[in-house]
Amino acid sequence: MEPISRRNALILGGLGTASLLAGGAGLVWSANSGFVPSTAQQLTEPKALRSVNGALKVTLTAAEGPTRIAGRGATALTYNGGLPGPTLMLRPGDRVNVSLENRMKDPTNLHVHGLHVSPNGNSDNVFVSIDPGSSFDYEYFLPKDHPSGVYWYHPHHHGMVATQVFGGLYGAIIVEDPIPIPVARERVLVISDITLSGSGAIPAASAMDRVIGREGSLMLVNGQASPQLKARPGDRERWRIVNACSSRYLKLRLDGQQLQLLGIDSGRFPQPQEVTEVTLAPGNRADLLVTAVNGTATLQTLPVDRGTAMGMMSGSVTSSVPVHLATFAVAGAPAAPLARVPAQPSPRDLRTSSVDGRRELTFAMGMGSGGMGMGSGSSMMGFTIDGKEFDPARIDTIVQGGTVEEWTLTNTSPMDHPVHLHVWPMQIVEQNGLTANRILWQDVVNVPARSSVRVRIPFEDFTGKTVYHCHILDHEDGGMMGIITTN
Repeated sequence: MEPISRRNALILGGLGTASLLAGGAGLVWSANSGFVPSTAQQLTEPKALRSVNGALKVTLTAAEGPTRIAGRGATALTYNGGLPGPTLMLRPGDRVNVSLENRMKDPTNLHVHGLHVSPNGNSDNVFVSIDPGSSFDYEYFLPKDHPSGVYWYHPHHHGMVATQVFGGLYGAIIVEDPIPIPVARERVLVISDITLSGSGAIPAASAMDRVIGREGSLMLVNGQASPQLKARPGDRERWRIVNACSSRYLKLRLDGQQLQLLGIDSGRFPQPQEVTEVTLAPGNRADLLVTAVNGTATLQTLPVDRGTAMGMMSGSVTSSVPVHLATFAVAGAPAAPLARVPAQPSPRDLRTSSVDGRRELTFAMGMGSGGMGMGSGSSMMGFTIDGKEFDPARIDTIVQGGTVEEWTLTNTSPMDHPVHLHVWPMQIVEQNGLTANRILWQDVVNVPARSSVRVRIPFEDFTGKTVYHCHILDHEDGGMMGIITTN
């Protein structure tokens, strides 16, 4: 693949313009945004569907049609008519049956992001294709020792992932703790972004959107714009947060409140970590304790530097001002103190373990044939892993089941790439040449521009075929995905 020339960079730069953030009201105003949201509503949460006696049966209907977004009528893609879809509340050892009905005009499927379940058959098989007007019955078996944590589900039909997730198809999955953590309230916060026209429709992505990754002109929390949350002083709340944005990174702050991070993705710390902010790449999740302090605070996301769109241009894809996501109002009589958070089991640590194999995966962008179909002739943007764009007929990586491998994830491009491996979580052991000073398990690992991250992966419990890819979903659709099989 050829590097991006200045001429092609200028061509690409003329194909679209990034939106400009406007602080307050959770909005990211763009020049052609005519949708006027209704703000300051009380936060609502998606319907929770809980497993009973070790089983959960769910029907999800994916459809395009009228729904409510930010308090206004809009036309979007939804599961069961809502945005987000219902929250699936599970326990380790559960059997989960999901009947997915496709009432859209395009094929789709379902990925249970982060769950450690089989990639085969009618389990977390991303090679399933459900045609319009048909349905498919999924069945997932969670291991009895499945990690507690925050997960989510979304479509994964190659070439359509960004459009379908950006359009509204996503929902949270919670795997509950064997020993409950005492809190006054639990909340599920699915954060996403979307662009809506004045008539409430989603416009087509521009060529530049597909290069840098589309970011919407309206930010949402559970499908609402700038909702209100209320608590009493001393309340300890548990916020399960999903970054369901197709491309946007979140740097979350709630200044004036006490924040403790229980974990990221399926990774859990032995003790809650005191934090002032939490950064989530697209696809990451956070399990956060918020102890309420009297007063009114703003949940906001700050700018995240995720590089530049073109190798020869200085234009950054980073927005320059914070965005208001929600208001947290704390008032009233102080709440009674709660019991201490119980210590969590010490997570497995592979940093000093022997490994059975090592390999390097190189994530790159450049001008070449194929790819995003941008420009004329052969001047197209390509997204590759090890110099190759995704090919559904090619196996890129073969791993022996039951082994531990160390992967070096190298990003030669000018933009960050959050790397997601299905089925098996990754332990981060080195970032930018520095050994990780604590145990970090994630299933989405951000690899900053022109840098490397080393991870160790235990390929345990399951064999079969699945994928790894960039979780900027436009990059995944553009070819930055590979197929892995374990024997």
